[in-house]
Amino acid sequence: MDFKPLRVSGSRWLDRMGGAKGLKEARLNLMDAKTELKSRLPSRHATEGADRAPHRAFYYAMGLTREQIHQPFVGVATCWNEAAPCNIALMRQAQAVKNGVAAGGGTPREFCTITVTDGIAMGHEGMKSSLPSREVIADSVELSVRGHSYDALVGVAGCDKSQPGMMMAMCRLNVPSIYIYGGSILPGTFKGKPVTIQDVYEAVGKYSIGGMSDADLETLEQNACPSAGACGAQFTANTMATVSEAIGLALPYSAGAPAPYEIRDKFCMLAGEMIMDLIAKQLRPRDIVTRKALENAAAVVAATGGSTNAALHLPAIANECGIKFDLFDVAEILKKTPYIADLKPGGRYVAKDMFEAGGVPLLMKTLLDHGFLHGDCMTVTGRTIAENLKSVKWNDEQTVVYPANKPILAGGGVVGLKGNLAPDGAIVKVAGLERLQFSGPARCFDGEEACFEAVKNKTYKEGDVLVIRYEGPKGGPGMREMLSTTAALYGQGMGAKVALITDGRFSGATRGFCVGHVGPEAAVGGPIALIRDGDIIKLDADKGTLDVELTAAELDRRAKDWKPRPEQFTSGYLWKYAQQVGAARQGALTHPGAAAEKACYADI
Repeated sequence: MDFKPLRVSGSRWLDRMGGAKGLKEARLNLMDAKTELKSRLPSRHATEGADRAPHRAFYYAMGLTREQIHQPFVGVATCWNEAAPCNIALMRQAQAVKNGVAAGGGTPREFCTITVTDGIAMGHEGMKSSLPSREVIADSVELSVRGHSYDALVGVAGCDKSQPGMMMAMCRLNVPSIYIYGGSILPGTFKGKPVTIQDVYEAVGKYSIGGMSDADLETLEQNACPSAGACGAQFTANTMATVSEAIGLALPYSAGAPAPYEIRDKFCMLAGEMIMDLIAKQLRPRDIVTRKALENAAAVVAATGGSTNAALHLPAIANECGIKFDLFDVAEILKKTPYIADLKPGGRYVAKDMFEAGGVPLLMKTLLDHGFLHGDCMTVTGRTIAENLKSVKWNDEQTVVYPANKPILAGGGVVGLKGNLAPDGAIVKVAGLERLQFSGPARCFDGEEACFEAVKNKTYKEGDVLVIRYEGPKGGPGMREMLSTTAALYGQGMGAKVALITDGRFSGATRGFCVGHVGPEAAVGGPIALIRDGDIIKLDADKGTLDVELTAAELDRRAKDWKPRPEQFTSGYLWKYAQQVGAARQGALTHPGAAAEKACYADI
């Protein structure tokens, strides 16, 4: 990590400045420089001039000095809460960020936003709040920064939707920004073997068929999650953390270190110091998040067999930059990128293992060396991807990441699909699948609960294609994940013997032939709303197709008879979300993005 700014000790620095007299002159010069810089930053609207005396009075009330008030203001945003272990360490990390900002000559201002943690929301109506929380996070960070005229942002997040939500806010505001992942959880141990939360979800399926005792289930649940941090395998949290480095918004190596590791505080401190360099250079997120950077992000998702949720989040981040980058654009990159990281849920290792093998830079280095990354993309270090990776050496002693020219699979671990059942696309994770084709009769369920009951009671058959519909962004509303259902199937030993398709989402922990994001969704009359029990569905992840054996004329006839379902929510946030949200293909967007803006916040 040779990109760390040079820091000189106090006594040596004083000698260089020519003693106390030189120090006084240096301070005056520094104040002049800060004043000139401040005159161009948003915080000047809240702190400068005689008519801002009332505003400054509030800052004095919080203990700020005159010098601190007239320095650049850096928002330090976290998603800290006590909802789940992925967020519980974020407040501590925010303090390290603030120390770094102060050391770099800025004034940190800490604030929190919400998270809805999928692990707690999973399997019940709470999951309807998960994807909408991404928008609330982005919106609330935007409003906090706008309302208080902050000049830059360091965002610390730890869960599935908080990470893209924070990166969306950075790109929307376009102030100098650095993203920090809160870190993954450590693996637990059960009967001498390492386990993750995935094992607990799958244990529910085993338990339902008498394959696990009460005592073993209780022991497993008590030992699977031994520390703070986000879910430990390449589920959505670690997928989006990996994306943060590849897209250029996070410092190299920062995405891999587990939450309990002390090095996390060093990354946070460094981010606080380096944000001041970005303010001086006015290097902004939209200088970093380009079309090529988004392609890099999609490439690491494919290479790690990452979460299909990335196909929602990357288009949403692109929207904040005014870039069109939809599901099919993501799928194009996924198709041609090799799968090289042997990570759970389809592989053997967890995030901690990849960090100790060489981290995200090791993965990116082999992708770059073999032509699967754009090396000329700028990053928050002020250097390009290629420059950041120049000193990274291949580690022959590890078995987590394969060389990109000797991959696990030649195609990516995530695949896009299209066909008469999904004209607007769908997506499936193929990492760990033994076969890439499936054909069988549809078994239709209007909502996840009905399907979960059928799975729990084993009232389905081997060879069925389970169809869960009316779970899309608008129809859910909120596009729930189906981990409880898919994990139960796997726990019953049926993960490879049935397929499941939905206009909803899947957790990054899902494995088996599970197709999500089917579009158009059922709530707007998409083909998934028209299929009936017994219709033959054909999936081919090798060819990238998803079809039902019905003629166009039959689908048209059924479409004329179809009627939309009454809205489930008629007030509150989920009603509001259902009115605003767009299709999964574009990322389930709720506003037009940078393409429609007339003025960027960073330029006020």
